[in-house]
This record gives sequence, C-alpha cells and structure tokens, in this order.
Amino acid sequence: MKLTYKVSDFKYSFGYNDGKPNWCPGCGNYGIITAIRRAMVELELDPENIVLIGGIGCSGKLPQWVVSYGFHALHGRTLPIASGIKLANHDLNVIAHAGDGDCYGIGIGHLIHASRRNLDILCVVHNNQIYGLTTGQTSPTSLKGFKSKSTPEGVIELPINPIALTLSSDATFVARGYAGDKNHLTELVMEGVKHRGFALLDVLQPCVTFNHLNTYDWFKERVYKLEETGHDLTDKNAAFDKAFEWAKTNSEKIPIGIFYKEERPTYGDEIPHIVDKPLVKHDITNIDIEEVLTMMT
Repeated sequence: MKLTYKVSDFKYSFGYNDGKPNWCPGCGNYGIITAIRRAMVELELDPENIVLIGGIGCSGKLPQWVVSYGFHALHGRTLPIASGIKLANHDLNVIAHAGDGDCYGIGIGHLIHASRRNLDILCVVHNNQIYGLTTGQTSPTSLKGFKSKSTPEGVIELPINPIALTLSSDATFVARGYAGDKNHLTELVMEGVKHRGFALLDVLQPCVTFNHLNTYDWFKERVYKLEETGHDLTDKNAAFDKAFEWAKTNSEKIPIGIFYKEERPTYGDEIPHIVDKPLVKHDITNIDIEEVLTMMT
C-alpha cells in the first residue's frame, strides 16, 4: 500500500504518526527519534521512500512511531533485512536501528560484513551499555567493572569498541553521537543518510532506569565534538587514534562526531542488473520459473 503523505504534511506532522512512544520518561531513545524526525524533515525526504528497520529491544520500537515504512526484525538481524530491502530497491532511504546488544552482540557478524561490503544503508545503534528491555543485564559495551543483575561483582571483559571495529572492517562512514545533544545528533543523522555507502552511527543513549553509571551528567562531563578540534575525517590513522581515546583506562574524554569518511563504490554499484534501475522495477512477466521449481522438488 502506498502512503499518501506529502512532504508538506510530513513537515507539519514532524514525522509523527498516531502512536506515542512508551519508553521510560527521560530515556535517551527520545533524543534519537527526535533526531531521526528532524533529519527527515530537513532533508525533505518523502515518507514513502523511507524504510526504518528495528530489532529486538527498546530501540526496536522506533519504526512504529515515525511516518514511514517500517520492519520489525529478529534479534541481531536488522542489517540483513536492511541489506535485502536496499538491494531490492536502492532508491529507498534505508535506516537500520539496533541496540548495543542487538548489533554488537548477536548481530556483530552482520555489522562486520555490511561494513566491508559498503552497502548503502545507515545503521543507528542505540548504545545504552546495558540490556534495558530485559531489565538491566550487562551488554557488550558495558564498561569493565560495571555491576548489573548478570554481573553483581562487576564486568570482567573489556567492552566492544564499535568505532575501531567498523574502521577495521572498512566502513566508509563512522560516527558517534550523543542522545543528550539532539541538534548535533540530527546533523550526524543527516550526514549518514546523505552518505553513499555503509554508515555507522553509534549513539550514546542513557538508560535512566537501569544504567545509573552512564547518565546524562556523566556524559555531559566527558563528551566533546571532533569537528571543534580540527580532526581530519579523511585520515584513517587519526580516526583510529580517536577511536581508542575513550578505551584508555585513564581517559575522561569521549569524542563524538564523524571519525572517518571516504567515498568508494557501493555494493549495489558493482551489481550490473541493478545499475540502471531497481530490482523491483524489472519486468518479470515473461520469466518462467517452472524449470527451477521442478529442479527443487
């Protein structure tokens, strides 16, 4: 079914549908959904050309509350679904949403391969450093020593470094945002949508209910913007240096902004039968699949 909203209507509604988010009051997801809506409006995207994919967890609900097409995927499988949608119709703006447990835990293999393939999609990770929907267990990004229901004596593993991981996997756009700075986050979403290639946007998203360490005040004292330091986003070595800054045991500074950006052909650019037009627009009326079906039975 084709949506009937016009861009003018979308601007008026600011991206809202009839539903109201039911996240905990103060949840960082409100900052993320606001940034997504604002970016869509600023870029004048037509809602019928937008597809949001959500996974399992609090972040997975986001597509339900934005005027666009949406898909609720299985845990860890937002990127495969996003990849399939983009390859079927590369005219669409495809944005995958996943939590830190979703993308950096069960879905981490998909993140690596999507990065190296340079699929033309934006992956927004709601990184609250905890499993919020299941009421507060340790996630892959929980800091060493963090105490939770599943680690009452403190986490003993080192956390995943998503910035360094995607840089080493050859992603062409790697950025980190902060849900407490909606204006800056909106700019990062816009840049991620405009980028041709795989874009990771890791968003520091406070969980006010279950994570009482990484709070808004905690982040406010530590985050700083890369673009205000003269950072060269085309220098991959510099990007790696900044990626490991927070990982240092004695570091009290957390860089946000675009770490790295490069232009190279996307995965879709290398597939000859979709270069001229999207796969969904090919004429299949004269294609007979009976022989193939016979072979499979």
